[in-house]
Amino acid sequence: MKIIETGFKGLIIIKPTIHHDSRGYFFESFNQSVLKNAGIIFNPVQDNESKSSKGVIRGLHYQLNPFAQAKLIRVAEGRIFDVALDLRKDSLTYGKWFGTELDSETKDQFLIPKGFAHGFSVLSDTAVIQYKCDNVYSPQNERGIALNDPALDINWKLGPVIPVISEKDLKLPLMKDAETNF
Repeated sequence: MKIIETGFKGLIIIKPTIHHDSRGYFFESFNQSVLKNAGIIFNPVQDNESKSSKGVIRGLHYQLNPFAQAKLIRVAEGRIFDVALDLRKDSLTYGKWFGTELDSETKDQFLIPKGFAHGFSVLSDTAVIQYKCDNVYSPQNERGIALNDPALDINWKLGPVIPVISEKDLKLPLMKDAETNF
């Protein structure tokens, strides 16, 4: 595994080593010791999976402390544009976002620490996303930020595709009005 810094403290991309042969491929998708040796503490307690169609945008979601979640995102099928928005008020990158394409070919992963909102858009016909979380889902502490907040100016890379967004996500507040405690 190769760990790549993004310029946002704690936000990293993990490039796995993929072993190909005539039978197919093998790769290690998670190794706590490798992360620990790189100074990264991530102890997942919940695995999630979602499937979405082209044009779907999910996010930007997060949970308030003490239920905040760090997430390790990977794409099992398809391709997405994944976005992490820094909500940590003492961070040099507060209010800024970082986006990266993830796909089932490269198998790159995105480790998003606590204190970030997360969202993604689906660029392929369908996408299956798997993510490990270091805290359980807490509906009472779930919050979000409008994915079309003009102050954030996120390009979801959908081009002419009409976005498909849930009613819940369409009602999320702008970042300036969002409840955070990071």
